[in-house]
Amino acid sequence: MSCLACDLLHSLHAIKTHSVGKKSNSAEHLPRSEISLEALKVVLRLTEQGFTAYLVGGCVRDLLLGLKPKDFDVATNATPQQVHKVFRNSRIIGRRFQIVHVRFGREIIEVSTFRAQHNQQKSNDAGHVLDDNVFGSFESDAFRRDFTVNALYYCATDERVLDPTDQGLNDLASKQLRLIGDPATRFKEDPVRMLRAVRFKSKLKFDLAPILEQKIIDLAHLLGEIPPARLFEETLKLFMAGFAQSTYLALCQYQISVILFPTMAEEGQAEALIQLALKSTDDRIAIGSPVTPAFIFAALLWAPFENLKKALIEKDDYSRNDAAAVAADQVFHQQQAVISIPKRFSIPAREIWLLQDRLEARRGKKPLRLIANKRFRAAYDFLLLRRDSGENISALCDWWTEFQTADEDRQQIMTRGNRTQKPKKSQPKAEAPLKDS
Repeated sequence: MSCLACDLLHSLHAIKTHSVGKKSNSAEHLPRSEISLEALKVVLRLTEQGFTAYLVGGCVRDLLLGLKPKDFDVATNATPQQVHKVFRNSRIIGRRFQIVHVRFGREIIEVSTFRAQHNQQKSNDAGHVLDDNVFGSFESDAFRRDFTVNALYYCATDERVLDPTDQGLNDLASKQLRLIGDPATRFKEDPVRMLRAVRFKSKLKFDLAPILEQKIIDLAHLLGEIPPARLFEETLKLFMAGFAQSTYLALCQYQISVILFPTMAEEGQAEALIQLALKSTDDRIAIGSPVTPAFIFAALLWAPFENLKKALIEKDDYSRNDAAAVAADQVFHQQQAVISIPKRFSIPAREIWLLQDRLEARRGKKPLRLIANKRFRAAYDFLLLRRDSGENISALCDWWTEFQTADEDRQQIMTRGNRTQKPKKSQPKAEAPLKDS
């Protein structure tokens, strides 16, 4: 590393202030220990090569809020090919807009080139951007970002936070999310921005600007035009980041939930079950316990599954097991048209459902076989959520709670029951052969 790089690195680790506005204004402390050393290396190397480079977006926003950034992004005037040439440990990814991933062990620093306004001729009839690979200046890049609080840049060379929109730091202080540009136009360019607005509202506990709230309600239907595979990835970001319950409430508030999950029930026991499942997921994430999207999808789609199962039993004369299997297949088939849920999550969710009926069988050897099932724990937890949401199954839950910790003798007593054996059918006696006279 050159002397310049050493000096810059020393300077970055002695961060004392950041500046407000386009140039500089007031001072505030940044938590220097939370800044990724690898991200600083990327900024330094690009600076050494004569390029402009800043830390940008969520990492700057979170540092100013006293939060620990999940990842670090860099914006630069170097093209993806130039960045890739500087870093051998990198690769260019993306079609609509190319970016560079610079890898340092398990950490990846995402480097993007300053963007300009996209080519209007490369949008579809609905206004969705099809090709965003247009490079521009620092100023144009800022106004191409989504929210003002995400258009903040950290300049390493003179230890300043740059706010090109002149609103980002003010919105950060007032805890408000404001979209850059006309909300209707920006949402039509990329409807997923509506989901990002909901996610940041829940994560940061910010308010949405009033015009933003109304436009989300008006344009939520545009999310139906997003590819199901992309909506699945966005759904994971909504529900697997530790604030799923508040996110769900916001999705309902802005009438997005009915777009993402058309068959989902939003009232009564079904709604209570969903909130309990999401709260449980948030609690597990908070203490570092493993979580799976399968459990969330099982909760979100439980009511339509149960309703369809009952209808098949009553109207089409299905057996209980057959009705459950058919209902599970149909519910997930309908959901796939909106959100493409991979089999690695849909199959476990389906198994959680099917085990609910099997949990009612408490006699003989079935409970011991069931408790050895790899989905038993998830199914049992789901059973408890059903009880807590208002279903009258407390006795069943108590039985399984005791059975799991009972010794062998107690388990045998619990599973014995009062069964009467069916009499065996008597076999007709064979006639003795006639003796020869």
